[in-house]
Amino acid sequence: MAHDQGPADPSAQASSAGSQDAERYNTSRAVLLAGVAALGGFLFGFDTAVINGAVTAIREDFGMGSGLTGFAVASALLGCALGAWLAGRLADRQGRIRVMLLASALFTLSAVGSGLAQGPWDLILWRVIGGLGVGAASVIAPAYIAEISPASIRGRLGSLQQLAIVVGIFVALLSDYFIATSAGGAGEPSLFGLEAWRIMFMTELVPAIAYGLLALTIPESPRYLVSQGEDRTAREVLGSVLRTGIDERLREIKRTVSRETRSSLSDLKGPALGLLPIVWVGILLSVFQQFVGINVIFYYSSALWQQVGFSEEDSMAVTVITSVTNIVVTLIAIAMIDKVGRRRLLLTGSAGMFVSLGLLAWMFATAPLEDGEPALDGAAGTVALIAANLFVVFFGMSWGPTVWVLLGEMFTNRIRASALGVAAGAQWLGNFAISTTFPVLADAGLGIAYGLYTTFALLSFFFVWMFVPETKGRQLEDMVDTGGRMRRENLSSSSSG
Repeated sequence: MAHDQGPADPSAQASSAGSQDAERYNTSRAVLLAGVAALGGFLFGFDTAVINGAVTAIREDFGMGSGLTGFAVASALLGCALGAWLAGRLADRQGRIRVMLLASALFTLSAVGSGLAQGPWDLILWRVIGGLGVGAASVIAPAYIAEISPASIRGRLGSLQQLAIVVGIFVALLSDYFIATSAGGAGEPSLFGLEAWRIMFMTELVPAIAYGLLALTIPESPRYLVSQGEDRTAREVLGSVLRTGIDERLREIKRTVSRETRSSLSDLKGPALGLLPIVWVGILLSVFQQFVGINVIFYYSSALWQQVGFSEEDSMAVTVITSVTNIVVTLIAIAMIDKVGRRRLLLTGSAGMFVSLGLLAWMFATAPLEDGEPALDGAAGTVALIAANLFVVFFGMSWGPTVWVLLGEMFTNRIRASALGVAAGAQWLGNFAISTTFPVLADAGLGIAYGLYTTFALLSFFFVWMFVPETKGRQLEDMVDTGGRMRRENLSSSSSG
């Protein structure tokens, strides 16, 4: 498929599945471009987590009840869903880089507005604006990374999105901690006489502005450039990453773009309940990623462990350990995804989540009650703690990064941006549903809540087995519109790698 065009870059060599010659590329350039795009993922994680340290102080300052407080926290997720839906369409019309710049501007506005909010409703407005940026970043980063990456390392580069997200969450929690402790509390005066919780929001200014400035330094996606008739510029972009097969890759892109019209939601229509089967695969991947309850761990873990008998200090320590664990296993997933493949990681993750969540549900359901809450004393607490962290391990090494990789590469050029926007929008709605229903489910019983998440983990295994395609090593131009045919083709060749 690719022909030699001169000496190989010593840092660039890999074999592409299905090609006769080794695919060679400039590793450092590919990582640089993917890293800048993935900075949107860092902001994604930072923006959604930064409010955690501010919730109590905001509630007291604005005199909010529990219902309004919950909506203020979750409202950003509605903005995320809308931003993801709009970004897919906008990316096809204005380009990937312009959407990155728009997301940077939205993050910047949200950081300033949230920090200067005078009441709950304008805080909600600024949180929704930030959510629009998060939604846009959640679409554009995996799309751009998939479109500039060599096929043989596309999975690892795509996984940088999830790594950036979990690092963003960790940095947000860490900055909240330092700001609050230095001020003596989140509601106490800090820099410039502003309450500490306001400074927490404003710290997002630094990565938000950096994202916009760095986005100006990277080239537009070659696929978007070809769609605009800028073939020469597209070749230059490909040549900055690839060392072999540049002309072949450009011809493949031109071939697919020439027979495709500009992506729109109407392109997603199909015989399966109004949508193409592969679009439903993307939507359900997103839904299952959320319905196993991962964000319950990250949004409610401290309160959850206190609820079942842990001290506040121990609960916060567990939350930090869980966050670090998530980063470590994401690094492991990056190392494995292009070797093991997407389907095997997802199947392994689903099986592991089913067992660990089932154990957690059993511990909560059978624990003795104290004041209406399950009490996990002694060995029971240790087992529950291990099970919860094993759940994070299995999620972090599989469904966390792999879903974003698949969403970036499983769709054809014709529908990629729009389909990714719809799938990411579904993911944010799923996040909203799980985040807002957990307190109600927890009131009914933690065993019931985690039993439900266990059921979804089991269903996710059979969903992957039956419908999810393997995209390892495939060029983006080789993708087909239906999940089933691609899956069968890959199953027939899976034994050979």
